[in-house]
Amino acid sequence: TTDFFGKQIIYINVLRNMSVDCDCAGLAAAPPTTPDIGILASTDILAVDQASIDLIFALPDAAKHDLQERIESRRGLRQLSYMKELSMGNDQYELITIE
Repeated sequence: TTDFFGKQIIYINVLRNMSVDCDCAGLAAAPPTTPDIGILASTDILAVDQASIDLIFALPDAAKHDLQERIESRRGLRQLSYMKELSMGNDQYELITIE
C-alpha cells in the first residue's frame, strides 16, 4: 500500500496503443484508435492521471473520439475527482519533456 512505501512510489502511465477495451481482452480487444502519446511518470498519482487525461482530451477530435466517449460514458473522470476529495494528490502539474 501507499502507506507502507510512502514517498518511495513512482506512478507510471504508458499512453501507447490505447484502445477502448481493457488489456485483459487480449486479442479480442478493439484495435487502438488513439495515437501514441508517450510515457508519464510522477510521485503524485493524481497528477499523473490528470495529465494523462488532459493529453488525451487535447488530441484532435478524430484521434480522441472513441477513447473520450468510453471514458465519459463509464464515468471514468470520477476517479480523478474522488482522488482529489480523498486528498490523494494534486491535480495541478508541470509537464517536463525528456527526449
